[in-house]
Amino acid sequence: MTDFTESGSRTKEIKLRDSIASSKRPKPPGALSSTLTFATRALLRIKHVPEQMFDVTVFPIIFLLMFTYLFGGAIAGSTAEYLQFLLPGILVMTVSQITMYTGIDLNNDIRKGIFDRFRTLPIWLPSALVGALLIDVIRYSIASVIMIALGFMLGFRPEGGMMGILVAITLILVFSFSFSWIWTAVGLVVRSEKSLMMISFMVLFPLTFVSNVFVDPKTLPSWLQSFVEVNPVSVLATAVRGAMHGSLTAGQVMWVLLASVAMTAIFAPVTIYLYRNKK
Repeated sequence: MTDFTESGSRTKEIKLRDSIASSKRPKPPGALSSTLTFATRALLRIKHVPEQMFDVTVFPIIFLLMFTYLFGGAIAGSTAEYLQFLLPGILVMTVSQITMYTGIDLNNDIRKGIFDRFRTLPIWLPSALVGALLIDVIRYSIASVIMIALGFMLGFRPEGGMMGILVAITLILVFSFSFSWIWTAVGLVVRSEKSLMMISFMVLFPLTFVSNVFVDPKTLPSWLQSFVEVNPVSVLATAVRGAMHGSLTAGQVMWVLLASVAMTAIFAPVTIYLYRNKK
């Protein structure tokens, strides 16, 4: 028995020695494997810092309740009627505003030095970015589910049914994933997360409030209607309303997809370039 144990130990020692002395290197991980690894890292960060989920749990509830009951009667004459118009739009607004956290997380990695370590690894370089963006899609999904569930509790009744809701959420996720590339690019340029938050608020507040999220553009001055009509947030809100209320058109879907493709085509290459050449 002792001889068998000693023989097994010698065999393991020989294998270990051979593997160390071997000139062959292990194959680097593929793009999918490294992306999923960074996605897992982002999930673990949520596990250990759960308070970062407040932006997709508490804030959507506050926004919906506040705007429905503070402005519903004044704008539409009835909170129940206004809720049917408001919920799709405020869902778009909420998810659009939390897209900036992708850039904030990236900026924190840069300041802590983790970013430089990632760039030295033999991996597909964009995997660190894509993995984080994929997990953000889960965050956007959670925010969407919470908003819709609360809306049903308050009396929201979509005429498009469950299929319309699924189509609406899909459009939001596609748009938000593309929109997040803007903030990853900004996160690589600015020096602090406070600067990024200031820039994001300067961009997101005009886009979300000067849109058709809260009111019908027909009630706005003609010069302002022109901006609202081309505002990408308005384009998405129109499509989401159409999907939820059963009036979605192919043109509305096309414009959302076109805006998403344009943002990805412009800012994804810029982000990767900045990521490769960041000093």
